Amino acid sequence: MMSARAIGRALLAAFFVIGGVLHFVVPASYASVMPAWLGWHAQLVAISGACEVLGGVGVLIPRLRRGAGLGLMLLSIAVLPANVQMLLNSIDDGRPGWQIILLVLRLPLQAALLWSIWYVTVARQLSRPHRGGPHRGGQV
Repeated sequence: MMSARAIGRALLAAFFVIGGVLHFVVPASYASVMPAWLGWHAQLVAISGACEVLGGVGVLIPRLRRGAGLGLMLLSIAVLPANVQMLLNSIDDGRPGWQIILLVLRLPLQAALLWSIWYVTVARQLSRPHRGGPHRGGQV
Protein backbone atom coordinates (compact mmCIF):
# COMPACT_ATOMS: atom_id res chain seq x y z
CA MET A 1 0.00 0.00 0.00
CA MET A 2 1.27 3.47 -0.87
CA SER A 3 1.97 5.90 1.95
CA ALA A 4 0.24 9.28 2.12
CA ARG A 5 3.50 10.95 1.07
CA ALA A 6 3.87 8.63 -1.92
CA ILE A 7 0.31 9.40 -3.02
CA GLY A 8 1.00 13.10 -2.49
CA ARG A 9 4.14 12.87 -4.61
CA ALA A 10 2.22 11.12 -7.40
CA LEU A 11 -0.49 13.78 -7.35
CA LEU A 12 2.07 16.56 -7.20
CA ALA A 13 3.99 15.05 -10.12
CA ALA A 14 0.81 14.75 -12.20
CA PHE A 15 -0.20 18.33 -11.34
CA PHE A 16 3.12 19.79 -12.44
CA VAL A 17 3.72 17.55 -15.45
CA ILE A 18 0.24 18.23 -16.85
CA GLY A 19 0.55 21.95 -16.08
CA GLY A 20 4.00 22.06 -17.68
CA VAL A 21 2.83 20.29 -20.83
CA LEU A 22 -0.06 22.76 -21.11
CA HIS A 23 2.52 25.57 -21.30
CA PHE A 24 3.48 24.13 -24.68
CA VAL A 25 -0.04 23.17 -25.82
CA VAL A 26 -1.69 26.54 -25.07
CA PRO A 27 1.19 28.98 -24.50
CA ALA A 28 -0.91 32.05 -25.30
CA SER A 29 -3.13 31.48 -22.28
CA TYR A 30 -0.07 31.48 -20.02
CA ALA A 31 1.54 34.46 -21.74
CA SER A 32 -1.68 36.45 -21.40
CA VAL A 33 -1.49 36.43 -17.60
CA MET A 34 2.12 37.50 -17.35
CA PRO A 35 2.71 41.04 -16.12
CA ALA A 36 3.91 43.36 -18.87
CA TRP A 37 6.95 44.38 -16.83
CA LEU A 38 8.41 40.88 -17.11
CA GLY A 39 8.94 40.87 -20.87
CA TRP A 40 10.08 37.77 -22.81
CA HIS A 41 6.68 36.17 -22.26
CA ALA A 42 7.04 33.35 -24.79
CA GLN A 43 10.45 32.38 -23.46
CA LEU A 44 9.36 32.51 -19.82
CA VAL A 45 6.29 30.40 -20.58
CA ALA A 46 8.49 27.77 -22.22
CA ILE A 47 11.09 27.85 -19.43
CA SER A 48 8.49 27.63 -16.67
CA GLY A 49 6.69 24.82 -18.51
CA ALA A 50 9.92 22.84 -18.88
CA CYS A 51 10.73 23.42 -15.20
CA GLU A 52 7.28 22.18 -14.20
CA VAL A 53 7.66 18.99 -16.24
CA LEU A 54 11.20 18.32 -15.00
CA GLY A 55 10.28 19.11 -11.40
CA GLY A 56 7.19 16.93 -11.56
CA VAL A 57 9.22 13.99 -12.85
CA GLY A 58 11.99 14.76 -10.35
CA VAL A 59 9.74 14.34 -7.30
CA LEU A 60 9.23 10.71 -8.34
CA ILE A 61 12.97 9.95 -8.40
CA PRO A 62 14.34 9.54 -4.86
CA ARG A 63 17.81 10.94 -5.65
CA LEU A 64 16.29 14.03 -7.27
CA ARG A 65 13.27 14.48 -4.99
CA ARG A 66 14.65 17.08 -2.58
CA GLY A 67 16.16 19.24 -5.33
CA ALA A 68 13.04 18.93 -7.45
CA GLY A 69 10.89 19.91 -4.49
CA LEU A 70 12.99 22.96 -3.70
CA GLY A 71 12.95 23.92 -7.38
CA LEU A 72 9.17 23.58 -7.58
CA MET A 73 8.82 25.70 -4.45
CA LEU A 74 10.95 28.44 -6.01
CA LEU A 75 9.03 28.16 -9.27
CA SER A 76 5.70 28.44 -7.42
CA ILE A 77 6.92 31.63 -5.78
CA ALA A 78 8.24 32.96 -9.10
CA VAL A 79 4.86 32.56 -10.82
CA LEU A 80 2.99 34.46 -8.10
CA PRO A 81 3.06 37.70 -10.16
CA ALA A 82 1.25 35.87 -12.97
CA ASN A 83 -1.42 34.69 -10.51
CA VAL A 84 -1.90 38.27 -9.33
CA GLN A 85 -2.01 39.49 -12.94
CA MET A 86 -4.68 36.89 -13.75
CA LEU A 87 -6.80 38.33 -10.94
CA LEU A 88 -6.22 41.92 -12.10
CA ASN A 89 -7.06 40.99 -15.71
CA SER A 90 -10.29 39.34 -14.59
CA ILE A 91 -11.30 42.40 -12.58
CA ASP A 92 -10.51 44.68 -15.56
CA ASP A 93 -12.47 42.38 -17.90
CA GLY A 94 -15.52 42.55 -15.62
CA ARG A 95 -15.62 38.79 -15.03
CA PRO A 96 -18.40 37.40 -12.82
CA GLY A 97 -17.94 37.76 -9.08
CA TRP A 98 -17.57 34.04 -8.51
CA GLN A 99 -14.57 33.94 -10.85
CA ILE A 100 -12.96 36.86 -9.02
CA ILE A 101 -13.55 35.12 -5.68
CA LEU A 102 -11.91 31.93 -6.97
CA LEU A 103 -8.89 33.87 -8.16
CA VAL A 104 -8.63 35.68 -4.82
CA LEU A 105 -8.82 32.34 -3.00
CA ARG A 106 -6.13 30.97 -5.30
CA LEU A 107 -3.54 33.35 -3.86
CA PRO A 108 -3.47 31.93 -0.31
CA LEU A 109 -3.69 28.45 -1.82
CA GLN A 110 -0.18 29.08 -3.12
CA ALA A 111 0.94 28.80 0.50
CA ALA A 112 -0.82 25.44 0.77
CA LEU A 113 0.85 24.33 -2.45
CA LEU A 114 4.26 25.36 -1.10
CA TRP A 115 3.64 23.44 2.11
CA SER A 116 2.49 20.38 0.14
CA ILE A 117 5.57 20.42 -2.05
CA TRP A 118 7.78 20.75 1.04
CA TYR A 119 5.93 18.00 2.91
CA VAL A 120 6.19 15.35 0.21
CA THR A 121 9.68 16.17 -1.07
CA VAL A 122 11.81 17.76 1.64
CA ALA A 123 10.37 17.34 5.15
CA ARG A 124 10.90 13.63 5.63
CA GLN A 125 14.30 13.66 3.99
CA LEU A 126 15.49 16.26 6.49
CA SER A 127 14.63 13.97 9.39
CA ARG A 128 16.36 10.90 7.91
CA PRO A 129 19.88 10.08 9.02
CA HIS A 130 22.58 10.56 6.42
CA ARG A 131 23.29 7.37 4.50
CA GLY A 132 26.63 6.58 2.99
CA GLY A 133 29.61 8.82 2.62
CA PRO A 134 32.82 8.93 4.61
CA HIS A 135 31.20 9.77 7.95
CA ARG A 136 29.09 6.65 8.55
CA GLY A 137 28.04 5.86 12.08
CA GLY A 138 29.67 8.90 13.59
CA GLN A 139 33.15 7.71 12.67
CA VAL A 140 35.54 10.03 10.95
